[in-house]
Amino acid sequence: MNQIKSQSSNPFAAFSPERFATTLRADFRFAPLNVMILIGIFLVGLIIHLNTYGFSTLAVGFTLGSAVFFALSLRFLQVWETVLVLGTIDGLLVYLTMRPDSMILVVTILLAVILAPSIQVAWQWERAVLLRFGKFKGLKPSGLFFIMPVIDKVAEFVDQRIRVADFNAETTLTSDTVPVSVDAIAFWMIWDAEKAVLEVEEYGKAVILSAQTALRNAIGKHDLAHLLSERDKLGEEIQKVLDGKTSAWGITTQSVEIRDIIIPKGLEDAMSRQAQAERERQSRIILGTAETEIAEKFAKASEHYKDNPVALHLRAMNMVYEGLRQKGSMIIVPSTAVETMGLGALGGLTAFDRNMDGGTANKKVPLEINDSTEIPDVEPE
Repeated sequence: MNQIKSQSSNPFAAFSPERFATTLRADFRFAPLNVMILIGIFLVGLIIHLNTYGFSTLAVGFTLGSAVFFALSLRFLQVWETVLVLGTIDGLLVYLTMRPDSMILVVTILLAVILAPSIQVAWQWERAVLLRFGKFKGLKPSGLFFIMPVIDKVAEFVDQRIRVADFNAETTLTSDTVPVSVDAIAFWMIWDAEKAVLEVEEYGKAVILSAQTALRNAIGKHDLAHLLSERDKLGEEIQKVLDGKTSAWGITTQSVEIRDIIIPKGLEDAMSRQAQAERERQSRIILGTAETEIAEKFAKASEHYKDNPVALHLRAMNMVYEGLRQKGSMIIVPSTAVETMGLGALGGLTAFDRNMDGGTANKKVPLEINDSTEIPDVEPE
């Protein structure tokens, strides 16, 4: 579709001689090689004429002017009608102007306009579909080949390379009634030029329209979640449907790829919130599972400490030491746990600030307390 739009935006694309030669309206391809043959025949005829009748400015002007005129005319109007009409008019003018010394130039004009278009060239990737008296004559391979003047017609030069066609389906409802717009591309090629030209009028347009129809049908069969997660399978489904239809035309569809799936903005926001809520639920489940596993480990550890008070005491001392070394200078432990671990009625370290004369300094003073220690009263400054 983008290719078609770009062609229509260019006003000179419709008048391209190369593009016109590959359509059914042209009878032959008048390439630069044909222009050289045309001019060469005119020059040979002019030389023969000048050697026979002597130098003539009129003859030189007529010959060179006719060569340029026919080269431009046949370049843009590549049909046998152009050859017949313009060749007849130009030959008649030369005959009426230069008679009785016009025979060589008239013959030169007829040979040039008839022989020059009869030599055709097909590129390496092309096959030429040849018609004779309107009937299919055969396929001409790449390279030089000769066609009969007027009675032969090169219906089309068929490009057999892999082609890419982009197509889309706008605002198509899925099976769960969600409007989506899908962009896709299809890779296809012509394996039988005869069928492609004789069985369908515009095979390129037929492939694109068939691909759009297959895409819309595939979207209607699946829900949005399947479209978003199974793009490859959706492309394979469209490829099979499209290939089954185009095989009768001598065209095979190699693959179909989904480029983009566009959903409404409101639905996109709702799906984003849903995904965020789902992630939050998963995180809570993971946290709860971790808490359960930790509780199970603690339950197993308590069985080992249950009948071994020495091990419990050593573990408690290790926990206090690690806490003092890493976390700071104060640990708050429940009294029941302290008594259970055999650490005395009270245990801990207290950190306090003292103002020094030279500034403020923090000094950590360990204080050991037991049942016989007296704590002096300290009045605040």
